[in-house]
Amino acid sequence: MRRLTGKGPVALLALLGAGVVLVAGFRPWVSGTVADAVLGGSRVLASGSEVAPGLSAVALAVAAAAVAVVAAGRVARVVALVLWVVCLGTAGVLVGRVLADPSGVLGPVAAARVGRTGTVAATATATAWPWVAALGLVLAAAALAAAVVGRRRWAAPSRRYERTDAPEGHVAGSRGERVGTAWDDLSAGRDPTDVGDERRT
Repeated sequence: MRRLTGKGPVALLALLGAGVVLVAGFRPWVSGTVADAVLGGSRVLASGSEVAPGLSAVALAVAAAAVAVVAAGRVARVVALVLWVVCLGTAGVLVGRVLADPSGVLGPVAAARVGRTGTVAATATATAWPWVAALGLVLAAAALAAAVVGRRRWAAPSRRYERTDAPEGHVAGSRGERVGTAWDDLSAGRDPTDVGDERRT
């Protein structure tokens, strides 16, 4: 259980789930016929990006939130978890709307294709792709649950490249004296590699 709640498994599972949703969004989600004088009784296919607009952006946001949860500090991690929950809820509503009423979501798409506003009467069924997207959301939700369980054991981000808290930008020398760093010299317009004539002899 501890392995499944580690940073690596959580990130991989979340990215896998978001990737499944993203790929599924470009596939046909709804197939049906429209009772329209222009379209006639022809068959109409609508992709996930048409019947669930914004789903691709939400999937990318889920991936970004997962990466932030794994890489950020404690406070930012909580914010990212909240964003993760909101994105999953939004994506769930978009996918659920299509599965609950495929005819209702196809009508506006068909009307837009003939240059109309509003909707037209349609009879449609959902393909397997919205179910694939729902599976991707389940994977992302499982990763979220694992992150909530395991986050307290995760180490804080490395501070290797952060600036130290030495006063006035100085560091301790070999005898404890305050010594300016090379970064301080550069900030002041001095070349830290220039040792001067008197030090070259």
